[in-house]
Amino acid sequence: MHREYHKWFSSSLQRDMELLIFGYSGRAVLFFPTRMARFFDYENWGIVDSIHQRIDAGEIQLICLDSIDAESFYNENIFPSVRIARHIQYERYILDEVIPLVHSKNNIAEIEVAGCSMGAYHAINIAMKYPWLFKKAVGISGRYDLTDAPGNFKDLLNGFRDENSYFNMPSQFLANLNDDNLLNHLRKMEIILAVGETDPFLSGNHYISRLLWEKGVQNHLHTWDSNAHRPHYWRKMVPLYI
Repeated sequence: MHREYHKWFSSSLQRDMELLIFGYSGRAVLFFPTRMARFFDYENWGIVDSIHQRIDAGEIQLICLDSIDAESFYNENIFPSVRIARHIQYERYILDEVIPLVHSKNNIAEIEVAGCSMGAYHAINIAMKYPWLFKKAVGISGRYDLTDAPGNFKDLLNGFRDENSYFNMPSQFLANLNDDNLLNHLRKMEIILAVGETDPFLSGNHYISRLLWEKGVQNHLHTWDSNAHRPHYWRKMVPLYI
């Protein structure tokens, strides 16, 4: 399998960032990592290998991204407004640095995004905000409002709310979205959500799917047996949805 390692100093984040690219052509998929995970975890968990045949055939080029969640949403040593500001810097890194790299490696016009768990949040959030950039978005075992507190999960902003937090919680900003231009771009995107039937995020997935349908945005919601929130399940889900 063709594999490339990249590392550079990010002007957006003011720190070194790393990523892996698997494959040489085909659909370019930005693959966001799970909660506080690293760019190499999907490879180590056998998830990259689950689609190696399509990667080797030149059908998919998978870009495994790194995470700064420990510096943003999961950094309880800083005020919530600083957490969301750090996340926005990460978003700029993706838009201004990663996407140009992908275009330099692959002449495909539109990019896809995907992720598992916290990676699903990142994938769906950026796709909903910038739908003209992406052809497809896949969220597996995702939580789409980090201020919600389902099951044993807590509000990652500790009750703090502002405009930045609102526009980075898909379940919140989609509810009031009435921009025809954005909605038209969303209606052209393929959107897939998958979640376990006992996952604490199940109701949130149903909610965001319903919001999209109410806006005339087609999407597919797949419910799996059990919790389905582990690499064992993701190795089965990824070949189906990515």
